[in-house]
Amino acid sequence: MPTEAEESIDAFQQYYARPHLVIPKKKKFKEIIYDKEDGTIFGRTGSSWSKILGFYSIFYGVLAALVAVCMWVFFQTLDPRIPKWTLDESLIGTNPGLGFRPLPTEDNVESTLIWYKGTEYENYKHWTNSLNEFLAVYKTPGLTPGRGQNIYNCDYNQPPPRGQVCDVDIKTWEPCTQENNYSYHKSAPCIFLKLNKIYGWIPEFFNDSSDLPETMPKHLKTYIEQIQIKERHKMNTVWVSCEGENPADQENIGPINYLPFRGFPGYFYPYQNSEGYLSPLVAVHFQRPKRGIIINVECKAWARNIHHDRKERIGSVHFELLID
Repeated sequence: MPTEAEESIDAFQQYYARPHLVIPKKKKFKEIIYDKEDGTIFGRTGSSWSKILGFYSIFYGVLAALVAVCMWVFFQTLDPRIPKWTLDESLIGTNPGLGFRPLPTEDNVESTLIWYKGTEYENYKHWTNSLNEFLAVYKTPGLTPGRGQNIYNCDYNQPPPRGQVCDVDIKTWEPCTQENNYSYHKSAPCIFLKLNKIYGWIPEFFNDSSDLPETMPKHLKTYIEQIQIKERHKMNTVWVSCEGENPADQENIGPINYLPFRGFPGYFYPYQNSEGYLSPLVAVHFQRPKRGIIINVECKAWARNIHHDRKERIGSVHFELLID
């Protein structure tokens, strides 16, 4: 019989002996997908897969329901016509920008140069076609959703009733009309100005000729003084001025006419996203600009709550004219 010491040695050797490894047989790829012997799919039984699928179905179902409820509550706080944040609380702010049409071609979007040669249609057709496209909604009411029965013939003493929008009479733009090629064929192009829409913005008018800013052009001040004498009811207007940006440009720009009026009538404001609303436009007719030279033009909109910054192009717009 083994002694006590030998039994201790045997026990010690068995304790530290390497365990016998059972090496599983290699399985083929199709057996990994479905093993007939074990009845498993990807190593799991059918009951195991059903538990997993059941758990994730309930989990994602509850998650989708929570998201749906949150979205429903969120949309209850929104109005399809009224922005959530307006004026000072919005990213747009309270200082409307000024835009112009026509624009250069899409492959030259950074340019602000209006350039064409001579009086041939092929030379200026891009500019007139661009204006035709831009003004189509003004000529055909049906192109603007909701525009039709709610059109109202507004005036300074006759603002639009609730739920109606002011009409824009394109005939008052003569000679800046499609039938007249917007006067491009006479080397006297028309440029249309548009004040950007800001929901709820109400202009603070310069409606007193004795209280006009020093920076306002003299020719506009004179015009406002005449309006105050002859047509005082039109003083509630966002005035517009266009002039050469530099002294040389001012010499070359020639006489300018504004149609139908030298500004945006106050009865178009505030903008409230009403169905069928169209922004008022001012057609600026450059009657005799000097040919063969680039003319830098700066146009500004004037109201007490419109601030100008030439560098940032706030409250104003810049473009160039070149007619060869």
